Amino acid sequence: MTNTRQFDIVIIGAGPAGLSLARSLAGSGQQIAIVEMLNEAILANPPEDGRDIALTHTSEKLMHDLGMWQHIPEDQIGTIRDAKVINGKSNFALHFDSLGSGADYLGKIIPNHLIRQAAYKEAKELPNVTLICESEVTTVHTDTTKGTVGLADGSVLECALVVAADSRFSSTRRKMGIPAKSLDFGRVVIVCEMQHELSHNDTAFECFHYDQTLAILPMYGTKSSVVVTLPSDMADAAMAMSDDEFSADIEQRFGGQLGKMTLVSKRFPYPLVGVLAKHFAATRFALVGDAAVGMHPVTAHGFNLGLSGAKLLADQIEEAARNMKDIGADAGLQRYETAHRRVVLPLYHGTNALVKLYTDNSVPGRVLRGAALRAGNFLSPLKKRIMHQLTHIESHAK
Repeated sequence: MTNTRQFDIVIIGAGPAGLSLARSLAGSGQQIAIVEMLNEAILANPPEDGRDIALTHTSEKLMHDLGMWQHIPEDQIGTIRDAKVINGKSNFALHFDSLGSGADYLGKIIPNHLIRQAAYKEAKELPNVTLICESEVTTVHTDTTKGTVGLADGSVLECALVVAADSRFSSTRRKMGIPAKSLDFGRVVIVCEMQHELSHNDTAFECFHYDQTLAILPMYGTKSSVVVTLPSDMADAAMAMSDDEFSADIEQRFGGQLGKMTLVSKRFPYPLVGVLAKHFAATRFALVGDAAVGMHPVTAHGFNLGLSGAKLLADQIEEAARNMKDIGADAGLQRYETAHRRVVLPLYHGTNALVKLYTDNSVPGRVLRGAALRAGNFLSPLKKRIMHQLTHIESHAK
């Protein structure tokens, strides 16, 4: 006999976006199941993955509101007060300073595994949330009356709404027949953390060299997050370097601006693929986080969009519940999709265009990006618009 369990919402994926959605619905009265392939011990103590997340002011506020911020140790929170974009060996930089943002800083930066841990701590004790770990989803089906999620152990979860939060390569999205455009940049991102002898002065650098991109993001103290983006055929050589060779290479590429640099973490390579789902919602079904949009890391908006999207969807669910309406009805899900796509599309396409411009090594491409940097510095409205996108992501429907 099939073991069938009833919930209001089934979230597939216990990453930060899925857990944040569950936490956002803590007071909604909805019974929520979160299905995750990993075991709970890993959720409680996620391994370091090299990724450090730059957070907008909006994301910082949402993390405070959700109780997540209190779980982050103060000595793990870096501050970005200024940001500079450098083209090749040019001495000219497009400069964004915190004075132009109306705040004391542009954003904060926190290791990804600590954000994951904080999201888990906030969601695990909620009385309306059931974590179902070490479980593989084998089937997903929705119709106008309910959603049905089948698990590998033969059990079935029935609900009013299914939410996929299972990465940019979402198998749930595929099972639901929602296509996604994938953009393989033909590059690999290598992420790590490095100590340095000189202060970073809370300044983030994005250096577009002709064979690779180097981002240096200020963490707490004299430590920085280092993000190297390079062609796939060069990644193996970079990973094969000894720690000392790699440190010396980064120090040299950054022109010695931080003095001696020393690798203090493992190096983690990630193939660079952008993903945009054709739809963020279907019948009794919604996508959040990277399952909806997987961003190129150059603008650091991946988790910010995931968090704002979770808030948008939670708002629609809570509004329906307050008005005694169906939380899985098409009207609310379409409002979520419309609001989230309005934020996502300019950022996704704008980021991809930026990456294309700054990886074009032709002579016209080099001239154009040099001109673009100067235009950004001298055209105040353009610079303010970019600044706003760097520091804020909408988290409410208009």
